[in-house]
Amino acid sequence: FSEEGYEVESHEGSLNESQLIEKIHNISILGIRSKTTISKKVLNSANRLLSIGAFCIGTNQIDLKECTKNGITVFNAPYSNTRSVVEIVLGQIINLMRSIVDKSNDMHKGIWRKDSINSYEIRNKTIGIIGYGNIGSQLSVVCESLGMKVLYYDLIDKLSIGNATKCNSLKTLLNNSDVVSIHIDGRKENTNFFGQKEFEMMKDGSILINYSRGNIVEIDSLVKNLKNNKLLGAAVDVFPKEPLNNDEKFESILKGINNIILSPHIGGSTKEAQKNIGLYVPEKIIDFINTGNTSNCVNFPELSLPEQKDAHRLIHIHRNEPGVLLDINKIISSFNINIKGQYLKTNEDIGYVITDIDREYDKSVVKKLKEIKNTIKLRVLY
Repeated sequence: FSEEGYEVESHEGSLNESQLIEKIHNISILGIRSKTTISKKVLNSANRLLSIGAFCIGTNQIDLKECTKNGITVFNAPYSNTRSVVEIVLGQIINLMRSIVDKSNDMHKGIWRKDSINSYEIRNKTIGIIGYGNIGSQLSVVCESLGMKVLYYDLIDKLSIGNATKCNSLKTLLNNSDVVSIHIDGRKENTNFFGQKEFEMMKDGSILINYSRGNIVEIDSLVKNLKNNKLLGAAVDVFPKEPLNNDEKFESILKGINNIILSPHIGGSTKEAQKNIGLYVPEKIIDFINTGNTSNCVNFPELSLPEQKDAHRLIHIHRNEPGVLLDINKIISSFNINIKGQYLKTNEDIGYVITDIDREYDKSVVKKLKEIKNTIKLRVLY
């Protein structure tokens, strides 16, 4: 961003709602991580905001509907840390299957416990993957290459990769898996998605991995099934309540339980992933600011256009109601302006129109276009 001439202000840790409201005035671009919540109240204070960059995979912390309503694009990094999450999940599966954490803790206490109790190979074991998106499907490939059998369950009909087997019900997956790994998003409908009923469906002595979102697994039920040895172990990287920064203390009833590996939301936190995210998200936002392109935008219709030479580009964002494009063209025609190219795409909420016109034009047309009924935002490029 700095190299492109943007004035950049950065903050360590997350800002709460009141802090964001204070800071967001006159900000054109906002970059956040997963712990920062962008509410309707925050967005209503953002008088100049054009785009939000979520430097992470998820966007559940952002009020996308309100962003769309205000003509604010949202970009994330859906692929940049996929491999990092897959590798740490695989590592935790092996650690748990070999009871490495318990043995390591004993070693630190001077206890030498050389045995094979609760120690298993992952080869020929079955992993059940809940959510077969970017991470789930890549985990499937890696686990299969190591000799595991792969089952997966997804609400959306996804084509299996390799020899993975699709399960038509969550119960089938849970009944037959030695390891269950969750990779679904944190939308409200998924809150407490995995509770006591699901734990009871799991095989005795199986393992649970949650590297998705903290609201998905009922923590009380997880504690119960760890303490009664229903589960051999668990690995959890995400929590219902997480510290806003590294100075804040982590509190959870999961602390102190032997057969669980806790990590501080670092599934995607590798040098490689951070570099990929730090390049990918700004690239998408800068392209949007400079050309109007919305390729891989989370909440806008996707348009990807070549840069137009010797032209001005008008970007019109409006509520998706009939007749807006006709009104745009009537106004442009009334000013006797030549259209060199025009592109329209809509979703259920908004219409996104890019119109390239001759460089010489009556600037009054901009005011008229802003006055069109259902207009959300108008920008002039070049």
